[in-house]
Amino acid sequence: MPHITSLRLSHFRSHIQTTIEADMRPVAIWGANGAGKTNILEAISLLSPGRGLRRATADELGRRPDDLGWRVRADITADADHRIVTGATGGDPRTVRIDDKATSQAALGRLLRVVWLVPVMDRLWLEGAADRRRFLDRMTLSFDPEHGDTVLRYEKAMRERNRLLRDQVTDPSWYAALEQQMGDTAVRVTAARRDTIARLAQAQGNATTAFPSSTLSLTGPDGLPEESDEMTARLADHRRRDLAAGRSLIGPHRADLTALYAAKGVPARNCSTGEQKALLISLVLANARALSADGKGTPVLLLDEVAAHLDPSRRGALYAEILELGIQAWMTGTDATLFSELNNHALNLEVTDSDGHSTITRH
Repeated sequence: MPHITSLRLSHFRSHIQTTIEADMRPVAIWGANGAGKTNILEAISLLSPGRGLRRATADELGRRPDDLGWRVRADITADADHRIVTGATGGDPRTVRIDDKATSQAALGRLLRVVWLVPVMDRLWLEGAADRRRFLDRMTLSFDPEHGDTVLRYEKAMRERNRLLRDQVTDPSWYAALEQQMGDTAVRVTAARRDTIARLAQAQGNATTAFPSSTLSLTGPDGLPEESDEMTARLADHRRRDLAAGRSLIGPHRADLTALYAAKGVPARNCSTGEQKALLISLVLANARALSADGKGTPVLLLDEVAAHLDPSRRGALYAEILELGIQAWMTGTDATLFSELNNHALNLEVTDSDGHSTITRH
């Protein structure tokens, strides 16, 4: 199973120099609020494409007030042993090196799959659609490493089209190439998202689990065509309305992910807070099962403060599934007792604040 064997943080957030040696076991991290637990998970999230679990810019990640730049280095075992180094210095953009060779962030998605749940996602089913799309795209990226690049190409073409719309350009020739590119990439984005939903449904249906299954649907204004020519034609037909709005009103950037608590037939947005959390946990476990069934191994799973929202029985069920699947799950909590159901089957780390920087003690 893919996992991290060594993690080193240098001037990253509250960590001046932190090194963690790990194995395939789950990692339980506890300590007081503000000690630097979540910073470890954020560093790991940067081993995948994108801006990480806090969506921070590169210049926000360095330790303050030092402003010396930051670096995250990880040794991983995936298809083989690899070393990933990512960081930024002096306000420069973030760089990525794999096995000492400069590469793009997209290459990270082909090497290591990282999925996370953080407290801000507890309101995923209640807030705007953008967060739900990001949640779905993170899981989609674990199945299709090229998905991130496809989304970026779509968004780049859309931004150019939006600029023409804001400038009230009416000449069709200015739009044709952009709408063709949007049409081509839009259907690929939508197909990948739908494929992920189908894989999650199968993984949930085949599982014996203490967590509730959900029925997922992908919706979008004016539908989500499956053929690029149809999508391109709809963009052209919608141009007058888009000109009035000054932006593109249809396409996968307006799609939404909806969920139904399958056993109760209740929309996730109408479920209790605990039920909503359980549905999210169920989906990330299904993500791991589906990857394992495809022979791709399981993702590295980041669970920030997840145990605090579960009763002891549900916590035990979560840990049992993580151990059964062989997931390297990095989990945080404020107290060691939150991980007692793991029965010493985890690497146990205590994080404390020492004179303004984080210190790790292994137990």
